[in-house]
Amino acid sequence: MKHIRKLLRFIKPYWRRSLVSLVFLILVIVIDLTIPRLIQRIIDQGINGRNMQVVTGTTIIMLVISVLQTIFALANNLFSIQVGESVARDLREALFLKIQSFSFGNLDHINTGQLMVRLSSDTTAFQRMVQVSLRIGTRAPLLMIGSLVLMFVTDSRLALMILPVLLATSFVIVFFVSRMGPLFLTVQKKLDRLNMVLQENIAGVRLVKAFVRGEHEAERFAVTNEDYTERNIRVMRFMATLSPAMSIFVNIGMVIVIWAGGIQSVGGRVSVGQIVAFINYLQTTMGPLGIMVLLANVVAAATASSERINEVLDTIPEVQDAVNPRRLPDGRGIRVDFEGVSFHYNGTSDGLVLNGVDLVAEPGQTVAILGATGAGKSSIVNLVPRFYDVASGRITWNGVDVRDVRQSDLLAEVGVVPQETVLFSGTVRDNIRYGNPEASESEVMAAAKAAQAHDFIMNLPNGYDTRIEERGVNLSGGQKQRIAIARALLLKPSILILDDSTSSVDVETETKIQDALKSWLKDSTSFVVAQRISTVLHADKIIVVDEGKIAAQGTHNELIQSSPVYQEIYASQLGNGVKVEVEA
Repeated sequence: MKHIRKLLRFIKPYWRRSLVSLVFLILVIVIDLTIPRLIQRIIDQGINGRNMQVVTGTTIIMLVISVLQTIFALANNLFSIQVGESVARDLREALFLKIQSFSFGNLDHINTGQLMVRLSSDTTAFQRMVQVSLRIGTRAPLLMIGSLVLMFVTDSRLALMILPVLLATSFVIVFFVSRMGPLFLTVQKKLDRLNMVLQENIAGVRLVKAFVRGEHEAERFAVTNEDYTERNIRVMRFMATLSPAMSIFVNIGMVIVIWAGGIQSVGGRVSVGQIVAFINYLQTTMGPLGIMVLLANVVAAATASSERINEVLDTIPEVQDAVNPRRLPDGRGIRVDFEGVSFHYNGTSDGLVLNGVDLVAEPGQTVAILGATGAGKSSIVNLVPRFYDVASGRITWNGVDVRDVRQSDLLAEVGVVPQETVLFSGTVRDNIRYGNPEASESEVMAAAKAAQAHDFIMNLPNGYDTRIEERGVNLSGGQKQRIAIARALLLKPSILILDDSTSSVDVETETKIQDALKSWLKDSTSFVVAQRISTVLHADKIIVVDEGKIAAQGTHNELIQSSPVYQEIYASQLGNGVKVEVEA
């Protein structure tokens, strides 16, 4: 329940509507408790007393309050739905904003399927609990307490006789409630797994078709789906046993009332109307117990979901702003220094991805990073804008440790083209100016021309107004990369990071992009991660990374003379070890 209590703050803004809903609910309960008394009056004073005036008058009263009860119930439903939907909206927004605040390290540990379940299924479970609580959750215990009190008022001896039955029923309900919470948590975990498999398959459906792995994926989904189904069946089977158990106790209570009440009625101590009223109150008492079982199911599901929601809301971003952040020094250009930097994705010193990296990137320089797959190239550029924190050492911008600068100030100076191109559904224009929505048409076109994207964009059906489908499926890999480069260039960043972002572009186009970058970003510091050596030949500085360490650094002409690792890469891609010098 502590996880639910932590989420009650989302209900607080709507306490007035919640209170109004409860007031209408209490009015409904009062009418519910009044009707058995009116029935008793009809029987004892009207039918047994042969007084049609009492029968007619009481019947009219029952009809009027029944209409009022319907109006009050509708009002209660209206306000409870408003509160529930509003809480769900706010909770989804809070989760979404929290996810946006996550550092790259946090996102490495939570997969997309899990986050989607928390934003959808888990949020819906909490919303349902709020609505049910305002409609029947509060009604059930109040109705049960009121009925129990009126049972004692009607006939205390009969009430004492069935009290053990009510206590036994309560113990059964407590037992079921205590078991349902953990069961619902296991169901949600199985749903996590199902969503993960589904998300992976949908995202990679083209790869599945290309490798003819449809049957394999179908089997994998079937196994996960069956596992989820079996777990649901086990939970529902357990819950289904409660209803028959409740029926047994209700029937036992009815038998006791009819038997004991009948004996007392024969002796003249209890009227028929009292017995009928007592039976109504008994049913009204046992009925809420059944409703509380339903509520227990809802609460159990909400408890499991609340735990998972709080897991996201309580997650602390791994990268935090300093308490008293510093400002970056004014001036054009940023010098980036790596000073003995070591790094591991789990934040530990075991199996370092980078180990003792030292490098300097001067303002206006293009620093190319070259190396084998897994050498640590992307890790270096991910540390420049502080997407992750270093394990040891430090990274400075113009002499200021990046950990002392506000993250938003760092990212305002950076333009990034990631290894995996991400485009959003919308127009080409919207994607290019994603980081600068106020950019003019001329600025958008200029950035596209620098990225060598303008010509192919103009050949699209609607030019810059052409809609990009989900994940950019209506564009080629090279086209998507050039749009992503244009998006970064439009920011005119002080630091530009290209993480293997021209891998799908031909060499001629790549050369044109490189030439355009030099004139577009004269004072910017550029980091270019590359697999192709042709990409790095004209860089001001080439960093050769090998197993997390810098094996060599310098210009192409320097490295071709001094670095065996660079010579090997060059020979494998551009020739049989021929040492070609590049003019400055």
